[in-house]
Amino acid sequence: MSYKGKYKPSNPKKYLGDCTKIIYRSLWERRFMVFCDNNESVVSWGSEEVVVPYISPIDGKRHRYFVDFITETINKEGSREVTLIEVKPKAQCKEPKKKSRTTRRYLTEVARWGVNSAKWEAATRYAEKRGWKFKILTEDHLLK
Repeated sequence: MSYKGKYKPSNPKKYLGDCTKIIYRSLWERRFMVFCDNNESVVSWGSEEVVVPYISPIDGKRHRYFVDFITETINKEGSREVTLIEVKPKAQCKEPKKKSRTTRRYLTEVARWGVNSAKWEAATRYAEKRGWKFKILTEDHLLK
């Protein structure tokens, strides 16, 4: 199976966009798509359907963050919840440890962490303004 590809939903009516253009960029994203598509508590879902503006700490300019997923679910109390979800490796979800030597790899990790942090802060604010939630899912969540 490829790490990237098109996903064809079993329940296209649940999808919040053009269900012929659903792209996954990792097997973890694909796994989450299958979960959303087949889980009865997921009323609707979309992939990269929500765009959140953020300021990059790298160049100080405004950019657009396409959040991996939006889901509308029915919680245990029977009410609807909307959640923005980002799927990331857990290694990218924590600040890189300071190295004794400054390598190109370390600088790349620091830059990635800075951009991701800015995106996630913007997504959290965006979601809260709308009464939604923002969550980051890692392999720990997706491989259970």
